[in-house]
This record gives sequence, C-alpha cells and structure tokens, in this order.
Amino acid sequence: MITELRKAVLFTVVTIVMLGGGYNLLLIGIGRTVFPAQAEGSLIRRADGTVVGSRLIAQKFAKAEYFHSRPSAVDYNAASTGGTNYGPSNPDHLKAVRERLDAVIAEDGVAADDVPSELVTASGGGLDPHIPPRAAELQAARVARARNVDVERVRALIAQHTEPPTFGFLGRARVNVLELNLDLDEVFANGR
Repeated sequence: MITELRKAVLFTVVTIVMLGGGYNLLLIGIGRTVFPAQAEGSLIRRADGTVVGSRLIAQKFAKAEYFHSRPSAVDYNAASTGGTNYGPSNPDHLKAVRERLDAVIAEDGVAADDVPSELVTASGGGLDPHIPPRAAELQAARVARARNVDVERVRALIAQHTEPPTFGFLGRARVNVLELNLDLDEVFANGR
C-alpha cells in the first residue's frame, strides 16, 4: 500500500512539474524564438524605443488629421475587451449607430450610403485595429485637408498600408489604423 501511495504521489508531482511548468516554458521558448515580435505583444516602438501601441489593439483617434478607428464598445480599453452585445434591432444600438453615422457624415462630408458599416458599428472584441480600405479612402480627403497636403499622397499611403486577405483568401483587405497614422506623422512631419 505504501509503495502504491509513493508511486501515485511521485506520478502527481512529476506530472505537475512537466505539464504545469515544463510544457509552458517549452511553448514560451518556442514562441519567443519563432515569433519574437508576436510573443511580446506585437508592440510598435518609435526610433527611441518608446512603445506607442500594439498592432493588435485599436486606439482612439479623434483629431481631423488622423484616420479614425472603428468604434469601440469598451472605449478602446484593452483590459476589458468585448462588444455591446446589442442585437441589430436594439434601440440603444440603433441610436449609437445613427449618432456615429451623423458624425461621419458631418466630419467627412459624405452621403450616408457611402459610409462603410465598420465606421459606425463596434467589432465583437471592441478593439479591432483595422478598417477596410474603403473606410480609409472615405477619410482621405479630411486627413489631407487637415494636414494641408495633396489627397493623392494620402491615398498612396493608404495603398502602402493595405494588407491583403491572410493567405490570399482568409478575411478581407484591411488597413491598420495605428500604423497608417504613425506613417502620416512621419511622412508629413513639419508640413512636408
């Protein structure tokens, strides 16, 4: 009986060490070796090393000289991701969409039919860092006016930052708003 109990305790301890610690350390090591940037959170850093955000998490941009991200149900708080959980016919949801639509129409001077749904509805996680190229294109004239640059130069940056669907067929083309806005600051620094 003591021998069986000893074997059981030893098996339990070895299993806990292997699966509770060893396995995790192995996966962390592989992740940091094979995917070092992703393992660190896909952080975006300035030349001086200052972290300005992550490629995976949306940030709020409200100034006219920046492209605006998709709305967030969690006010862009990465600590509490989530959607509104409102159905498409919920009165609160419809009111929020109408307010956002009115804001886009007023700010960008476009017709309601031209506004992509991604600019007026929050994503399921509330922190989607991408918008479709069409949503970026809709904002190009406003950004160019605010920066006092030719709209074609802004459109060229949108084209540079347009990512194709993953593996050519998964998802849709997309533009990372944070990366595009950082590039705007770099390219058009000091009114260039």
